Amino acid sequence: MEVLSIAGFTAAFARSPLPVGQDWLTFAILGAGATAHIQFTHRQEERRRNRTQTVLIDLTAVWVFPATLVLPATLAVLLVVVIRVQRWFTARRPAHNFVYSSISHGLAAALANLAYNSMGPQDWQTLTVPGSLREFGLILVTALVYEVVQVCYVGGILVLGSHAPTLRTVLGGKADNLLEAVTIGLGAVTAVLVVVLPPSVAIMAVVTVVFNRLAELDQLQDAVVTDPKTGLLNMRGWTESADRALNRVRRAGSTLAVLMVDLDHFKWINDTYGHPAGDDVLAAIASTLSGVTRPADVVGRFGGEEFLLLLPDADTAAAELAAERVRTTVAALRIPTTDKRGAQVTISGRTASIGVAVFPRHADDLDGLLQAADTAVYEAKEAGRNRVRFAPVPR
Repeated sequence: MEVLSIAGFTAAFARSPLPVGQDWLTFAILGAGATAHIQFTHRQEERRRNRTQTVLIDLTAVWVFPATLVLPATLAVLLVVVIRVQRWFTARRPAHNFVYSSISHGLAAALANLAYNSMGPQDWQTLTVPGSLREFGLILVTALVYEVVQVCYVGGILVLGSHAPTLRTVLGGKADNLLEAVTIGLGAVTAVLVVVLPPSVAIMAVVTVVFNRLAELDQLQDAVVTDPKTGLLNMRGWTESADRALNRVRRAGSTLAVLMVDLDHFKWINDTYGHPAGDDVLAAIASTLSGVTRPADVVGRFGGEEFLLLLPDADTAAAELAAERVRTTVAALRIPTTDKRGAQVTISGRTASIGVAVFPRHADDLDGLLQAADTAVYEAKEAGRNRVRFAPVPR
């Protein structure tokens, strides 16, 4: 991939004009803003990177993206180099990983610059209202190119290197992508400011420091309700989301189902292959549950080897179909991992016992549904495991 990126850099640099005095001044302004941002937030960034379980959204796009719009490709890539050299001291990543991600940033900037200039942009200081609408469209296209290049370059490697890749681990969650969109949006604003009123870029330096802090706070809030091993909601997060879903269903006069999924003989995996292998199995099961459920379903980890699914607008028949789909999918999994000596192994033939409770048939509140589903899980295990059981209907 690094060798192939040379073609992208060559194409962008070949079409790039030689920098002039104004370009170097703009480069210095953006470089100063980026340096202030990095130096004032390096401790926050260290903490944010250490907590990240999936992809990391690099907030320095606030400075790189405007460079793709207002500078020649050579200076845009040079700005990436300046930023990444400073980031090295907070990245705490293996050198080859850091170099690879740095190239992805540089390649995204170069190709976005090439795309933008190929579309024939106008001088921003002479724009009319119709012209500004066209220019805004060009900026949106450039932002899309900038993002797609990074997704393809980094996401492809994440897919190849992961035992159980998911959209979340490769592309990030909803909050990650919203953060990326806001970051690029701030970059577009920075580009306008550096062209029209260069001294006001100092304001953006302050904004980015505050923005970095807000991103860290949002990450902390997310960590409170997220299970670190699986990326699913933990019991607190699941309960909060399930309560909201139950209230909506109750108001609509509809039904919902709660599925408790308990992995059979999970202790045997830890005893035989080691706890890291057990963690790989949990992550694979979490990915599977997310893949076989609907976007509106609430998936979480109950604790240990137990998972919870809440299915809004699901009656008894729909709940049984969903539970059987989960059971058969789990039984068919082949999970690559390592044993206690680090040798590659594949764990297969694992099963799950599933208990099902339906609102309002089995209970009319969340605690009652959980207790009913838990009772059904024990019945499934006592009946031989690897099966689905419904909770008994209360008299």
